[in-house]
Amino acid sequence: MLNLLRMDLYRMLRSKSVYICLAILLMMVMVSLGMVSLVATPQGQEMAVERGIFTAEDLAQTEDILQGVDTLLMLRQTGMDGGMYNLIFGIWVMLFVCMDYQSGFMKNLMAIHQNRWNYVASKILTAGIVSLCYLVLQCIAVLMMNRVLGNVVPYTSFGDMLFYLTWAWLLTVAFASMIILVCVWTRSVAAGTLAAVLLGTGMVVGPLYALLNMLHVGGWLRYTIYFSLSMGPGHYGSLADLYVYLVGGGFLILYAAAAGIVLRKQDI
Repeated sequence: MLNLLRMDLYRMLRSKSVYICLAILLMMVMVSLGMVSLVATPQGQEMAVERGIFTAEDLAQTEDILQGVDTLLMLRQTGMDGGMYNLIFGIWVMLFVCMDYQSGFMKNLMAIHQNRWNYVASKILTAGIVSLCYLVLQCIAVLMMNRVLGNVVPYTSFGDMLFYLTWAWLLTVAFASMIILVCVWTRSVAAGTLAAVLLGTGMVVGPLYALLNMLHVGGWLRYTIYFSLSMGPGHYGSLADLYVYLVGGGFLILYAAAAGIVLRKQDI
């Protein structure tokens, strides 16, 4: 398995897609915080009025827009809570896995490494490393942008930021394992992309939750990956806040096991 992991890490580092997805995520941070600067700093407000982006009346209505906002909330609102992170990350995972099938390299891999569980484990570990790098770099970008803008919002405590990043990382790896399952099951780029779009952004569970919630039977959907990532706690208050780790760990084990079973039963 270590040989497979080394190979996957080497291929990941040499692929353009991993850097393109990272650039998109960082651009989202810059654009989001750039918009914040237009309404939260005197220089930004002056520029926004001069260029006709906002009027003085518009800015007066957004006077309290940053009340209660800290750097963690900024990080979450730049794509984490809305599912854009999982969408972009999921597309990269899909490209990384489906490339083995499209290039025909999968047959060579399975001929050399007959234990197919190792293949799934290697892909999940690689996705976990990529997600960790993405999250840390996004966090650093938010902190740096806040510094450049003159500390427009207070900094989140290190403990709260670490708590959030650890469970968010676990949930994103669980999401990656789901995309891996879809890809090894269907061997289809279209299916993997559709899963990343529909499940990553909540286009399936969101309307389903709204419908079932009207019948008062939709509470269980809050423990899906999408809703756990969007509605999870920003700081540790009690043992009840640890449910996000159970959700992430549970789905990770479930999807990883399913992917391994599917791959074992397939004729490559």
